[in-house]
Amino acid sequence: MSSPSGIREPAVAGRFYPASPAALQRALEGLLAHSSPPASGRPALLAVVPHAGYVYSGRIAGATFARIDVPRHVVVLCPNHTGLGRPRALWSRGAWRTPLGEVEVAEDLAACLQRHAGLDDDELAHLREHAIEVELPFLQHREPQVRIAPLCLQRASLDECLELGAALAEGIQAFGERVLIVCSTDMSHYVRAELAAELDRLALDQIEALNPPALYRTVIERRISMCGFIPTTVGLSAARALGAAHVELVQYGNSGETSGDFERVVGYAGALIS
Repeated sequence: MSSPSGIREPAVAGRFYPASPAALQRALEGLLAHSSPPASGRPALLAVVPHAGYVYSGRIAGATFARIDVPRHVVVLCPNHTGLGRPRALWSRGAWRTPLGEVEVAEDLAACLQRHAGLDDDELAHLREHAIEVELPFLQHREPQVRIAPLCLQRASLDECLELGAALAEGIQAFGERVLIVCSTDMSHYVRAELAAELDRLALDQIEALNPPALYRTVIERRISMCGFIPTTVGLSAARALGAAHVELVQYGNSGETSGDFERVVGYAGALIS
């Protein structure tokens, strides 16, 4: 899935989203049209978006991305589902390939983040991880010249999350150009829809309050199976340091709305922080 040239090949094309460029383009156009009210394309500091297969969470991801004026530079944070690689794994060079073409790694931004945040230069954590890959076609559609700094995070303490978020904010400020942070996460996993909505509301309340410590503690204490709460805590910490003041919950839903099974759902949410 990678080569000596630093090209990260798709790991889940044809499973999580269409492998055909034409089919993927059609899918994106349909999913991005779900923004309600109509897409405003406003600047944002941070977006929280789901990363399941497009058939399940693409509508919510599309509605969220449709409302952002995506800049050329994006830091994408995701959880580590595979257990491979280093705890703070940054893919620092080359490009990521999708059916729509290559997304260049912003090597200058990545280097800036490494200097300020002490990240691990590690491709292994990314090779089979889907949570960044599924966001890239949306970003390509919204900004064809987008460049990314992909960061895959394993478990960390609250203090580590807050410190990393502050360090990323310092790196972004030092970079000197507008940067969007994308936090890739799903919400509750494999519980009844009613319980998912109840637990996810607790976590979303803390996101809407721009309170990363409370989000972290709520997920731990209430045992909410939000897979990306580490990157979301880090992202919120960075956004606060960058002056975030407004949160918009774009949409919430679950997999049962597609599958018809409301006994074991995965929850999905899209939110924008500016």
